[in-house]
Amino acid sequence: MISLGYNKNITFYKMLFGIAIPIVLQQMISASLNLVDNVMIGQLGASNIAAVGLANQVFFLMTLILFGTYSGVSIYIAQYWGNQELDKIKNVMVIGITFGTLVSSVFFGLSFFKSTGILDLFSNDPAVITLGSKYLKIVSLSYILTALSFAYGFSSRSIGRARLPMYASAISLILNTVLNYALIFGHFGFKAYGIEGAATATLIARVVELSIILYSIYSSSPVLAVKIKDFFNVKLTTVKQVFKTAFPVILNETFWALGMTTYAYVYAHIGTDAMASVQISNIINSLFMVASFGLGNASAVMLGNLLGANKIEDAIEYNHKFLALAALFGVLIGFLIVLLAPIMIQTFFKLTPEVSQITINTMRVMALFMPFKFYSTIIIIGTFRSGGDTIFSMLLEVGCVWLIGVPLAFIGGFVLKHPVYIVVAMVSLEEVTKVILGTPRVISKKWAKRIVM
Repeated sequence: MISLGYNKNITFYKMLFGIAIPIVLQQMISASLNLVDNVMIGQLGASNIAAVGLANQVFFLMTLILFGTYSGVSIYIAQYWGNQELDKIKNVMVIGITFGTLVSSVFFGLSFFKSTGILDLFSNDPAVITLGSKYLKIVSLSYILTALSFAYGFSSRSIGRARLPMYASAISLILNTVLNYALIFGHFGFKAYGIEGAATATLIARVVELSIILYSIYSSSPVLAVKIKDFFNVKLTTVKQVFKTAFPVILNETFWALGMTTYAYVYAHIGTDAMASVQISNIINSLFMVASFGLGNASAVMLGNLLGANKIEDAIEYNHKFLALAALFGVLIGFLIVLLAPIMIQTFFKLTPEVSQITINTMRVMALFMPFKFYSTIIIIGTFRSGGDTIFSMLLEVGCVWLIGVPLAFIGGFVLKHPVYIVVAMVSLEEVTKVILGTPRVISKKWAKRIVM
């Protein structure tokens, strides 16, 4: 019995590290280089940081819708892979690619042709709007490329090939940073293009990322190598089945992203310095949140594979391990952020003493809620979605954002006129509520279902 339990633990951690470590490394590289990018842009002033932050709210909203789409589709890919129904994987991928391309095309059209109008919704600072519009027009050209990279990257992870998107992301993001250095400041013989140089670097990096992913899949992963003919082989019954599970995830991520965008609206109206502080805090926090994303995505794949193979009790046992790890990592990382916040702000950013202190306060507030953030990430991305319990997951997350977070953001920002870090604390109460309301569902085991036949 002891030997059996030991072997199960070995299997669990072997699978976890095989899936989570590449995802963590990919996210770490992305977050690190995003930090470097923003340090470079930060040399141009707070208005440039705020402009990129607001322009990227559009990209953020689009990527969350794409994340919802491919998370929903990946539920089926993971379970089909676990049940070894390989012939059905391409049908599901076609659905995801088609929907993702349509979504990204809409975002491209709006961002390219209506960039100023979009940014007018967020800020009343003319300098921020002008700078952000220049950035948004160029970077929007990468949106459809991003949708395709997401589609193949998520599918690769669902069948245990998490290293491919990691390698592609690492190469493209390193290229992005080098090009940022060249195009923002005018090095290596280039002119100094400022914020437009940063957008151009991002576009080139996205082209490279997608090229690497497509080359690898079409040369070595036939199970994911979707061809034109596959788009004509999908049955309407399959589309209905997938969207019955995936659509709540898409709605979940869409309305969650709209909630985050609403928070950005409130922060921007508190002031440009407040928006810059939140932008910087989010960038640095993303360095530490990579463990949460790694655990969340690994749990979705591992639990989905087990449920697809009808190993229900094993999935429940694995879920307990994921939640314990989430709580532990949340506490440790929250402590690290509190400790390191002043050092990181003073080392990487040229800010006035006032903005620097606001940013440190904001980071420390975010750190206090980190254990709740980690736990809620696992139960929503991994626990509930892996078994197709997507309606409850949607109601939990969207309800907490729009019934708690958004009202508190407006009350704190516009009625009570609190400093931005106090508003961030009020908003973060939504994470606590998710844990309180979501835990009974986890205990009930209603999520642990096999959805493929």
